[in-house]
This record gives sequence, C-alpha cells and structure tokens, in this order.
Amino acid sequence: MPALADLAVGIAPIAGGVALGAAAGYLRGPDIRKAITQDMELLDHLPPEQVQRRAELQQSIDSRIDDLVATVNRYRPLRRAAGSYRGSLRDILLFICAILFTGVWWSVDHHKDSWLPMFVVLIVISVWTAGYAFSGLRRSRLSFRQSKD
Repeated sequence: MPALADLAVGIAPIAGGVALGAAAGYLRGPDIRKAITQDMELLDHLPPEQVQRRAELQQSIDSRIDDLVATVNRYRPLRRAAGSYRGSLRDILLFICAILFTGVWWSVDHHKDSWLPMFVVLIVISVWTAGYAFSGLRRSRLSFRQSKD
C-alpha cells in the first residue's frame, strides 16, 4: 500500500497541471449578449410613464452594444491572423523546449517518487510535440513546392 500512496503523491503535479489546463478551457467571461437581451426584456416590461428609468436603461443597453461592436472590430485582425497561422516555428520551439526539459528532468534525483511518472509524461509530450513540429514542416515544404511551381 505505501507504494500506491507514493505513486499517487508522484502523480499529483501531473494531475494538477491537467486539472488546471482543463479548468482554463472552461473559464469564460460574462455573456454580454445575454445581458443585453435581459435588459431589453426589462425595458419592455417597464411602464411607459417611467421615462427617466427607461432612458437610463436604454442608454446602458446602447453603451453595451457599442462596447460589443468595438470589441469585435478591434479583435477582427487578430482573429484573421490567428486563423491563418500554421505555427511551424512555434511547434519546433515547443519541441526543442520539451526535449530540453526532459533532459533537465533526467538530471533530477531518480529516487524521488515523482521522477518516473513525470519522466513518462515528458516523453509523451516530447513525442506529441515532435508530431506537430514535423507535420508543420511537411505542410510548409508542400506549400513551398506548390508556390514554386
């Protein structure tokens, strides 16, 4: 049983990193469109004689819509650039960093409980990033050949 506990303690940093990565994918900001829709419904339910409140609520709705349009216009070029980027250089650098970190981890004391699980994860990450790097290189080589012809 102590070996199982040692293995669990050794896997804890890896599991924490996976949990953090999974949580980062689900973190989102407030839904501005839903808030605008709710405010518009509230505006419809306000009696017409409450002119001041209706005007302030309409001003708030208009401000949110203007902010939404400005945000879309500001990030449109960034989205276009991110969509067209194929990332071969980034993938190569990530592969090199994974290999270097695996080499650094090899220098750590092998008797630590977390050494073997982390080393296995680093090898898997290195293989995974190598796949991305080499597929990016192949893609750029093919596009270079097509543009050359």
